[in-house]
Amino acid sequence: MPKIVRFHKLGGPENLQIETAASVQPARGEVRLKVQACGLNRAESMFYHGQYLEPPQLPSRLGYEVAGVVDAVGEGVDVSWLGKSVSTIPGFSMNRYGTLGEEAVVPVTALGEYPASLTPVQAAAIWMQYITAYGALVHIGGVHAGDFVSIPAASSSVGLAALQIVRDAGATAIALTRTSAKKQELLALGAHHAIATAEEDYVARVQEITGGKGARLTFDPVAGPFLEKLAAAASPGGIIFEYGWLSLQPTPFPLFEALGRGLNVRGYLLMEITLHPELLAKAKAYIVERLADGRFQPKIAKTFPFAETVDAYRFLESNQQVGKIVITVP
Repeated sequence: MPKIVRFHKLGGPENLQIETAASVQPARGEVRLKVQACGLNRAESMFYHGQYLEPPQLPSRLGYEVAGVVDAVGEGVDVSWLGKSVSTIPGFSMNRYGTLGEEAVVPVTALGEYPASLTPVQAAAIWMQYITAYGALVHIGGVHAGDFVSIPAASSSVGLAALQIVRDAGATAIALTRTSAKKQELLALGAHHAIATAEEDYVARVQEITGGKGARLTFDPVAGPFLEKLAAAASPGGIIFEYGWLSLQPTPFPLFEALGRGLNVRGYLLMEITLHPELLAKAKAYIVERLADGRFQPKIAKTFPFAETVDAYRFLESNQQVGKIVITVP
């Protein structure tokens, strides 16, 4: 009987419990994975705190990203998936398909094959970050050479994926971090510029970096009052993507900046890509090509054994990490 992670009440990671459960047979359109590694995301923390877009149905599993081997397929699924090494692409409900555990059942549409050069730990750290950044910056934003791109929370796995995408496009990546502690590492990981927003004048620094042009694209998971400064530093006609709410603070709409310079401030989630098969196929091809040739390299901040799942999520919530936290499963 496989071990899974479940929580029975809302709150912090201390509520996460490793429990034994009956093995589940995949239904029509589903597959079952023997899990090797689990990638952690801020979405899961918000989910068990009751702050996510979808409220959990208690008791609830959690988890979006795992890497593993397909060991069973449901009705209507091509049997050639059996035995393949795959990782899961977020875009499903954690209430229905929580993945954190020794076994995970997911829709076959959530599977992504990854280059053989990647380990399972790396494979559990690719789809959420690269598809999220791809959808906003490439599919919608059309990032290109000459662009200036502002990336708040740049030390997150999605932020680092955005840095790699911006560099690959020949654009200039401006990494934002709250203090100077992570600035040098962000520069070493590909940022052209790094701004400590609690210590520096963000608007003035962006004007200096861009020669007064401003940032055409801003890729923000934080929201809150700082959105007004992001808008003040955006270029005329710029796009500000809001794809999260890490600040947990009210987010005022920057009306006068938006009116004065025709800004587009829009909400965005990776489901804009993952729920559309043609767009998802294009995103997967883009990402796999760059993973295979080394242009994209997932940064693993730290790994934890499955038995230390609570500690892994505590580390996630500490905001000390640069890159992805991954749980390894025996």
